[in-house]
Amino acid sequence: MTALDPADSSPMTALERRYRRLLLVYPREYRTAHGDELLDVLLESAGPGRTVPVLREAWGLLTGGVRSRVVHQATGSAWADGLHLGVTAVAAANLATLLPFAHALPLWTLVSALGLLAILRGWMRAGFALTLAVGVKAVAISGGWQPLDLTLLPVYPGPLGGPPLFGNSDPYVVAGSYAVVLIGLAVLAPRRRARVRSWWWWPAVVIAAWAGPEWMEDGTIFTISLSRMTVEALMFGLAVAAGYLARDHRWALAAGLYLAVVSGDLAIHSEELTRQHLAYAGLLLLLTLAAAFTPLRQRRHCLD
Repeated sequence: MTALDPADSSPMTALERRYRRLLLVYPREYRTAHGDELLDVLLESAGPGRTVPVLREAWGLLTGGVRSRVVHQATGSAWADGLHLGVTAVAAANLATLLPFAHALPLWTLVSALGLLAILRGWMRAGFALTLAVGVKAVAISGGWQPLDLTLLPVYPGPLGGPPLFGNSDPYVVAGSYAVVLIGLAVLAPRRRARVRSWWWWPAVVIAAWAGPEWMEDGTIFTISLSRMTVEALMFGLAVAAGYLARDHRWALAAGLYLAVVSGDLAIHSEELTRQHLAYAGLLLLLTLAAAFTPLRQRRHCLD
């Protein structure tokens, strides 16, 4: 069955369908305002009988769409949006820590997931209540206390693997990670509903939760999975790219907030850190600094 253009009764050609798929990279608002005009220009400039976009055009549409999406994200209050993005990243990391233990802590893992969902949807008050509840339980487990319900300790992971829950952490570090989320949500709660975040956070949580292969020396007590390192390095790299394209510091604020939380576990294991740990921490610090300074360099370039 041939797809039809909503604005025309004539059937769409294969070339038009492919152009429309490429235009999906652009934000909905941009497509509504300029999509038809851009599509007309592309079709008029195409050679007769062409059914596939020219590679240069396809690449230009993809890169232009990504740039447009990034610039579209750089609207509103930079500090509030950066704080919300940083809180989202820390909440996702907290859920990734609990996810391998879902079989033993199904209720608290669900509460943590619902808390992240509320944060992603911009429901600050609901996110605060859910995060507070699971945060109290997480701190209790890390300290060996039983204030809410009985939990057999230590809690061992399921198929995702890894050490026992909070076996390589400290109650103060666990409390700090949840406190960062709670303080951020409390600051954001009086404001209007925050930006709705992407669903791509969910697969990132699953990948970060997997113990997977470890880029560590044999016998290392404090280990960090390569899958988690990859997710975090990718996120920080995206923050650098977004800051460069949009000339905005909200991504640097989010990266700095997350780095402060990650540094807690590194600090309590300072005597056990290997070259891999230092390289990992150095990479995150370098990317955070790049996210902070690339908007300045780009802005000077534009002024020149």
